[in-house]
Amino acid sequence: MNKVYYTKEHEWIKLQDGKGYVGLTDFAQDQLGDIVYVELPEVGTELEVGEAFGVVESVKSASDIFAPVSGEVVAVNEELEDSPELINDDAMENWLIQMSVEDEDDLENLMDEEEYNDFIGEE
Repeated sequence: MNKVYYTKEHEWIKLQDGKGYVGLTDFAQDQLGDIVYVELPEVGTELEVGEAFGVVESVKSASDIFAPVSGEVVAVNEELEDSPELINDDAMENWLIQMSVEDEDDLENLMDEEEYNDFIGEE
């Protein structure tokens, strides 16, 4: 099983085949409401931990999306350009970007599922 890590900004990252798949949490999409637009970075963009790399807009608001780890964007989920509502349908399956993970130590600063559930329980 691939472990999923979570940020306090409500992104998740799942490592698979040496790449990190990054998306928004179910909690985040629920808070945002109906997502109408997603802006994603270009493939090849170098990201630092905590750097904003995109925007998700809903009928309620717009929110920046932040990199959970440092690395290079190796793919973007182009389906979301035409169908951003896929995030509302299944936030944990519809990743936003794939990125290389430069330093796996970055993951130690993130929460596991249990810690994240405790965190959102407090919000």
